[in-house]
Amino acid sequence: MPTTFVSDPVRVRVPATSANLGPGFDALGLALTLHDDVAAEVTAGGVTVAVTGQGAGELPADDRHLVVRAMRATFDALGGQPPGLAVECVNRIPQARGLGSSSAAIVAGVLLARALVADGAARLDDAAALRLAAEIEGHPDNVAPCLLGGFTLAWTEPSGARAVSLPVAPGVRPTVFVPEERGLTAAARAALPATVPHGDAALNAGRAALLVHAMTADPALLLPATVDRLHQDYRADGMPGTAALVRGLRATGVAAVVSGAGPTVLALDGPPEGFDPGTGWQVWRLEPDGRGARVARGRLGHAERDPVAAGRKS
Repeated sequence: MPTTFVSDPVRVRVPATSANLGPGFDALGLALTLHDDVAAEVTAGGVTVAVTGQGAGELPADDRHLVVRAMRATFDALGGQPPGLAVECVNRIPQARGLGSSSAAIVAGVLLARALVADGAARLDDAAALRLAAEIEGHPDNVAPCLLGGFTLAWTEPSGARAVSLPVAPGVRPTVFVPEERGLTAAARAALPATVPHGDAALNAGRAALLVHAMTADPALLLPATVDRLHQDYRADGMPGTAALVRGLRATGVAAVVSGAGPTVLALDGPPEGFDPGTGWQVWRLEPDGRGARVARGRLGHAERDPVAAGRKS
């Protein structure tokens, strides 16, 4: 069946995400009210990418851009490539900080490409979009909350990634501490051992189960529910400032964890009044994003082009 492309531009708003949340390594994630806005339209030829905000002047402006790469993969899945593309990105999610910037780009690309095909939603439903996004990213823990919103549990079956989204209890009050330095997921994964003690695995299984209850019904249990022995301690030497901030916050009773692969720190129940993380940290008070990625017709508007807008609370 030939692929028919729509002539009008489309746009998508995608949320930042935090994965792992302590014990839920590669499984649990949370969408946050910090967003990238991306628009795209089919053109007569060539590829152009305009980037404003985070990553401007650094990210490629051609087919190498991750949004375009995800769009290309999606067009292949939908049966054909358009003659050309024009993409505009207004980025607010910090790059390489553990807040899901790559997953946001991938989800944006998948959804934009689907919306640019006349019957794209019929050819690629949300479950298939999740599978494709996870295949591009390599794991589903960030793409799931980005696509679905809320607090997500993701897993992989032989057929691909699957996920469910659960509503977040009102007492969950995310705050992120974002450092100036960047981190690399590949380097963080390289720090992990091939095996872990059985007792540590058992502890994490219990705390991950408890975290589902704490996130959805009883935030008073967030501190014990976010104990982790599978990944954070092994990565501490590579992110000493992050590890120290997590310890400092937890010592005050705050459920603090490494956000994704770091180096950002996520506090799920807010820091105590007057807490000082020290120099080099930006502190953003956010909220859980219960809606996930949102697609609309048309180009980006004036407010969407503001690189410091989209819900962040300082």
